[in-house]
Amino acid sequence: MVSPVEILSREIEHHLNAPALVRPCTDPRLGDFQANGVLAAAKQRGQNPRALAEQIVTRLSLADVCEPPEVAGPGFINFRLKPSFVAQQLRSMMSDERLGVAPASPAETIVFDFSGPNVAKQMHVGHIRSTIIGDALARVARYLGHRVITDNHLGDWGTQFGMLIVGWNRFRDDAALQRDPLSELERLYREVNARPELREEARAELVKLQRGDPANRAIWQHILDLSRHAFDEIYEKLGVRFDFTLGESFYNPMLPDVVKELLDCGIARVSDGAVCVFAADQPTPLIIQKSDGGYGYGTTDLATVKYRVENWRPHRIVYVTDARQQLHFKLVFATVRRWLPNPPHLEHVAFGSILGEDGKPLRTRSGENIKLRELLAEAEERALTIATSKNPHLPEDQRREIAQVIGIGAVKYADLCQNRTTDYVFSWDKMLALDGNTAPYLQYAYVRIRSIFRKAGLSVVPVPSQLEFQDASELDLGKHLLRFRDVLYDVLADYKPNWLTAYLYELAGKFTAFYDRCPVLASPEPTRQQRLAMCQLTGNVLRTGLDLLGIRVLEQM
Repeated sequence: MVSPVEILSREIEHHLNAPALVRPCTDPRLGDFQANGVLAAAKQRGQNPRALAEQIVTRLSLADVCEPPEVAGPGFINFRLKPSFVAQQLRSMMSDERLGVAPASPAETIVFDFSGPNVAKQMHVGHIRSTIIGDALARVARYLGHRVITDNHLGDWGTQFGMLIVGWNRFRDDAALQRDPLSELERLYREVNARPELREEARAELVKLQRGDPANRAIWQHILDLSRHAFDEIYEKLGVRFDFTLGESFYNPMLPDVVKELLDCGIARVSDGAVCVFAADQPTPLIIQKSDGGYGYGTTDLATVKYRVENWRPHRIVYVTDARQQLHFKLVFATVRRWLPNPPHLEHVAFGSILGEDGKPLRTRSGENIKLRELLAEAEERALTIATSKNPHLPEDQRREIAQVIGIGAVKYADLCQNRTTDYVFSWDKMLALDGNTAPYLQYAYVRIRSIFRKAGLSVVPVPSQLEFQDASELDLGKHLLRFRDVLYDVLADYKPNWLTAYLYELAGKFTAFYDRCPVLASPEPTRQQRLAMCQLTGNVLRTGLDLLGIRVLEQM
């Protein structure tokens, strides 16, 4: 199946010899799609854009696809799809397991670097954005046919381990460590950090660790294992998987060679005792070796890029971190482009902060970061209260399963539906609502569709031999379903999952309008089968779209 955007773009570009820039019309009264590329082409050629648009329209061969195109404004071309074309495309989409989404050609190898918590610290609410945005983008890229590699770059090396080893040897509470490992490790760090007299001992233990001392290495490995186990419990709850978890320690042996290479090729130079890379457009250098001989995060990131290039041959490496790291990645990327031949495209997908109702960064009343484990547990408990009030007759284990799907999905969706570049206000009431742009609303829309099939005594229906639209809401729903493929490509192009959430929310609304106006089970044949097929396709798109966001659906709520 070829999407309407592809068909229209190809035909216009054939005659325009320039990008067509076809997008859905913002005002449906003007049509279904609009081509905006004529304006740029006319400006480049010194022509009147409206005259050029009228010229292009006379040459288009789209009689099977749309009504006669119309020129609007200074040179826009509007298109309205024919019902017969929509019906043909929908039947093709219904018979395709991939819902009309052909794999990308050529496919790329894309590395997604996201989450990256620090060892010996609990994941807090700030980690959720990187984790679920990165996971959603990786899922979409994989669905589009790209070779995707996900890597969780753990913070598992550095000066904090000297303090942790001292704390481990002097103050460790084994019962507390057994009960809540990361809370105990955080306590050990605070205990040592609050004692200036232990600083020198911590530095000595760090040196021993860096030199491979067996005892310190064993303590470090145990701390790493405890941390990864705690992280994996959260990832399991979130439904997030990684292909690799290569932390800073993995790259540590490579750092001296990175510094030597950059010095030897003249990219880095010594400044005030430190080894730095200076960019022409940035006053701040990238410090790759400190004056005391230590290495910075930038050095590790450079070693990481080189390792990925040599071992995975990626076309793109995408880093999903908060916006405060923009300068850091700008310096790292600039260095890579000067250092490595034919480097991959490097992209920093930045995001804003999660705010409380007071407009400040979301924290506990005592001012501490909210632990992610506690946030997810509260989401499930709140969802359980709602599930119990609506279905008190269900067994508790079933209500808890519903609560987990609804609660975790609500937290994820509340984040993903935002423009990632902006801050957003965290609100339990809004995210768990069964109406509005929320996960529960979309999950309930899917449940409603499945209930139609339960009432009909069916699980699936065959693709109808023909589709006829008897109501405007049917045609409107059908046109929106055809946009699924293009939305996924837009998500990956802009690294914005909110394009998909907006599409799914609009899809649920259009299905409601269709269902309210068009009887399904009460309709005579063949209308009944055709409308059941439309319901089935809508449900499949909803389920697939939510899955690409990492959100599960239920058959009943």
